[in-house]
Amino acid sequence: MPVPLDDDTRTPASRTARERVRRELTREITDVARRHLAEAGAASLSVRAIARELGMASSALFRYFPNRDALLTALIVDSYGSLGDHVEAAERAVHDADVATRWSAVCHGVRDWARTHPHEYALIYGSPVPGYAAPQDTVGPASRVPLLLGSLLADMAARADDRRPDDAGPGAPPAAPAPEDDALAGALAPVRATMPDEVPVDLLARGLMAWTFLFGAVSFETFGHLHGVVDDLDAWFDHEVHRVADALGLR
Repeated sequence: MPVPLDDDTRTPASRTARERVRRELTREITDVARRHLAEAGAASLSVRAIARELGMASSALFRYFPNRDALLTALIVDSYGSLGDHVEAAERAVHDADVATRWSAVCHGVRDWARTHPHEYALIYGSPVPGYAAPQDTVGPASRVPLLLGSLLADMAARADDRRPDDAGPGAPPAAPAPEDDALAGALAPVRATMPDEVPVDLLARGLMAWTFLFGAVSFETFGHLHGVVDDLDAWFDHEVHRVADALGLR
């Protein structure tokens, strides 16, 4: 007797049902894991403890995640993906505006996501988990926000090329570009390979400084280091974002 087919996928219905159950159970496992992450931290994450809470045998859960590191990787990839989705949406809403406005949108997108997902933020930008080495699977998701900042740098470089030599005002390029520092270029070779060719080394360096500022500022706030130092965190972050944009020539 023929096996019934699913009209949408043209695969056996029993197979699609198994895949659906697997997706749902995988999602349930990661949801419980995120709660454990919030309660005990990444270093204490236990596949067996999660299995107990779900009423599963450890051996059954290991068919979905063979070890703790595989589960951590899934949580890390999900966290980077969620952050990327949020920040890209924030930038997309102002994409036709000037670079300064887009820079501010990216900064606030990162901060807003971190405030809503502090434990996931700590997982990907906090202290390394002892004994865990992130696999290649995490590189692509982790690159989404840096690549978005790279696109801002490319637009800045294009704007500088289009500007007339006698133009003046904020963001005007210097009359003669500074000579490229060979040592700096060598130091930035890894990130240089990921950036658009039109971004010069000096602008790339300023972009990297802006990137490290952004996550340093968000981490300082997320991990409580501004407690008792700053009363109005929103006003302080706005000030930081605009001052860094000015200092690094991003406006």
